[in-house]
Amino acid sequence: MSYTDEAKENFKALAKNPYPGRGIVLGTSPDGKSFVQVYWIMGRSVNSRNRVFEMEAKTGFMKTKAFDESKLTDPHLIIYYPARHTADVQIITNGDQTDTIYDAIKLGGTFESALATRQYEDDAPNFTPRISGIHYKNAQPALYKLSILKSRNNSEDAGCERATFEFEKALPGLGHFISTYVTDGKPIPSFEGSPKLMPIFDTAEENLKKYWNALDKDNKVSLMVKVIDRKTFKAKTLIVNKNK
Repeated sequence: MSYTDEAKENFKALAKNPYPGRGIVLGTSPDGKSFVQVYWIMGRSVNSRNRVFEMEAKTGFMKTKAFDESKLTDPHLIIYYPARHTADVQIITNGDQTDTIYDAIKLGGTFESALATRQYEDDAPNFTPRISGIHYKNAQPALYKLSILKSRNNSEDAGCERATFEFEKALPGLGHFISTYVTDGKPIPSFEGSPKLMPIFDTAEENLKKYWNALDKDNKVSLMVKVIDRKTFKAKTLIVNKNK
């Protein structure tokens, strides 16, 4: 099976999955000129579904925000910056570890050293994984990386299992996907294995539409697509929110 066919099959599987949870896709545009980041959030509870993505005008960072402040019962783990950047990196994560990575890199640290200070979320019995991604302007040694910090079998007994995946070659029209969960469950099973190939479509608008339409209509909450020019590292971000 070709990489493209593999990505198509994985995309079909995503469209049939009621609850992959939060997901990240990092890849390269079909013309090879841009890096692409896709990030979405889903929710089952009222509190989780009461969110929108919003761009911060002053910084260009993206944050989550309560759609209806009167219904916000617990901001813990659901209000954070999914996307921040410097002149040399574009960071995307499913939690406040975005800030941990951003702060560490500003001080001369690394993606890995920052995440070494964190672990999975404290939301027993799920112990939701922390998933993180980063694109580099100067690809030495990697163009981009994905990370997952998770428990084994929804238990703290084995401590935090850490994996970082480095991708050193751009595959035009393809990306790598990681999510918090395999699918729905009680407790919800954590993502397993290596990141999966996914398609990257021609434009930011097409990626936004295709990925948004692929997510379960009842559980999807918000989705972001960021397209980063490989030469200038300037980015364009599109957002869609279920709550309007």
